[in-house]
Amino acid sequence: MSSATGLRVVVTGATGNVGTSVMRLLSEDPQVDSVLGIARRLPDEPPVSSAKWAAVDLTAESELTKHFEGADAVVHLAWKLQPARDPAVTWRTNVLGSVKVFHAAATAKVPTLVYASSVGAYSPGPRERAVDESWPTHGWPEAAYCREKAYVERVLDTFEYERPETRVVRMRPAFLFKEESGSQQRRLFAGRFKPGPLARPELLPVLPDVRGLRVQALHTEDAAEAYRLAVTSDVRGAFNLAAEPPLDAEVLGELFHSRLVRMPRKAARSALAAAWGLHLVPASPQLFDAVLRLPLMDCTRARHELGWRPRYTAIEAVEEVLQGMREGAGEETAPLAGAKVG
Repeated sequence: MSSATGLRVVVTGATGNVGTSVMRLLSEDPQVDSVLGIARRLPDEPPVSSAKWAAVDLTAESELTKHFEGADAVVHLAWKLQPARDPAVTWRTNVLGSVKVFHAAATAKVPTLVYASSVGAYSPGPRERAVDESWPTHGWPEAAYCREKAYVERVLDTFEYERPETRVVRMRPAFLFKEESGSQQRRLFAGRFKPGPLARPELLPVLPDVRGLRVQALHTEDAAEAYRLAVTSDVRGAFNLAAEPPLDAEVLGELFHSRLVRMPRKAARSALAAAWGLHLVPASPQLFDAVLRLPLMDCTRARHELGWRPRYTAIEAVEEVLQGMREGAGEETAPLAGAKVG
C-alpha cells in the first residue's frame, strides 16, 4: 500500500445503498488519499463531491483495468437484484461482471480486493445456533440471488489460489437498511406502486407468524464502516456482519404493535407465488424459500480482527428504512432515487 501519499481506492457500485455510504466513509478517512466511484449511471450531482467518478459497464474489462491501474484496493459492491424474472440479465451483471472485475484487478496488479458477498451465499443452516465464516457457501440453488452469490464465492476461491499475493476480503452482511434506501427497498421487494404510507406500524394490526422465518439485519452505515476497516487494515478472508437482535415474528410484532397470527409455510408461500404469478410483487417465491433457510451468522471474527461493532441495532435499521419508505426517501443516484407513492 502506498503509505507515503495515502491509499487510492476504487469502488464499483458506488451509487447504491452500500456504495454511497462506503464512498463517504473512505473519502473522510485520513489514510485514504483518493476514491474513485464506478457505476453504470452517474448522477448529475455526485453524492460525494470530494471523490472522482467514472461511468463504466462491469463487462468492459479493458475500461475497468485502466481505472484500476495504480489502485491500492478495489471494493467490488456492484450487484443487480432485479429483474428477478430474467436471471440471464442478473447473471450477466452479477457473475460475468464480477469475473471481469477480478480479472481487471489481477491485470492491474491491485494488491487488495474487497468483495461484497452476502448471508445469501450460505448453505441452509441450523436454526438453534449461529454459524461462523467456515459454514459452506453453496447458497439456495433455486433462488437466483443466492445461486449467483455462491458462484462468485467459487470464482474467488480460484482467484485466491492462483494469486496468493492479492489480499482478498469477503464481506457477508445481513440485510442492509438505511433511511435513504427506503424507496429502493420498496421497489425491489414490494413493487414500485406499493404506497409508502402503508409502511406505518399502525396500519398492520395483524402480522403473519411463519415458522422458521428469522433473519438478521444491519444498518448500511455499519456495513460501510466494516468495508472501510477492511481497506485500511491487513485482514484477509471472510467476515460475517450483522446486528442484534435477530428479527423474527415476535420482534417484528413488537415493532409494529401487531397481533401475531400463525401462518403455515405453505400458505405463506402460496400467497407469495400467486402474487408473483400476477406480477403484483417483484420478490420471487424462491427467494422466500431461501430466506427461510438462511443460517444466523456469528460475527465474532469481525469484532476481534476488524475491531468492528455496529452502532445501530437491527430494529433501528428497520425503523429507519420504514421511515424512508413512508417519506419516499432517497439520494440523487439512479438506484436510490426517492419516490413517494400514495
